[in-house]
Amino acid sequence: MPADEPPINLTHHFLIAMPGLQDEAFSKSVVYLCEHSARGALGLVINKPSDIDLRKLFDKVELPLGRDDLARTPVFQGGPVQTERGFVLHEAVFAGDGAAPADPVYASTMTIPGGLEMTTSKDVLEAISTGAGPRKVLISLGYSAWGEGQLESELAENSWLTVGADLAVIFDTPVEQRYAKALMLLGLEAWMLSPEAGHA
Repeated sequence: MPADEPPINLTHHFLIAMPGLQDEAFSKSVVYLCEHSARGALGLVINKPSDIDLRKLFDKVELPLGRDDLARTPVFQGGPVQTERGFVLHEAVFAGDGAAPADPVYASTMTIPGGLEMTTSKDVLEAISTGAGPRKVLISLGYSAWGEGQLESELAENSWLTVGADLAVIFDTPVEQRYAKALMLLGLEAWMLSPEAGHA
């Protein structure tokens, strides 16, 4: 990359796995990037459900689940890093009057440009357990991470397609349709992708 070219920032973008990406954690995955900087990238896979749902997760952390709408929602396999730890991707929560908060409502929260937050502290689960908390949530165990320059290398190798994130794909699209819906943001369908695709 020429020195005068600014680094790409794919925060609040989807990474869509190309067919040639055979890694078990990432094959046919859609990753929502929560953070991308010169130091690396962090994201959550949004289309690989685990075998537990939120009701079981809340039982495990000994909280009631006060939201029947979420009971059967799957917990996702967010990536291969820290797979015992929970990550809650949710719409930004505003304190009190609806004004933008100076600080996130929950203890350990990363604010993501684009109207989302990612929280790792139990207080967000406690809020959900009472029937409060963010209305739209995606909960994963584990996350995906790339070191400095690693994601850029994978992009150069055509491992991923990238597109600006659409919250409807994360929160309103059935899991099995998320890969296809993410591709549609680029005007593509899965059959158009060749595993041997290269730069034209």
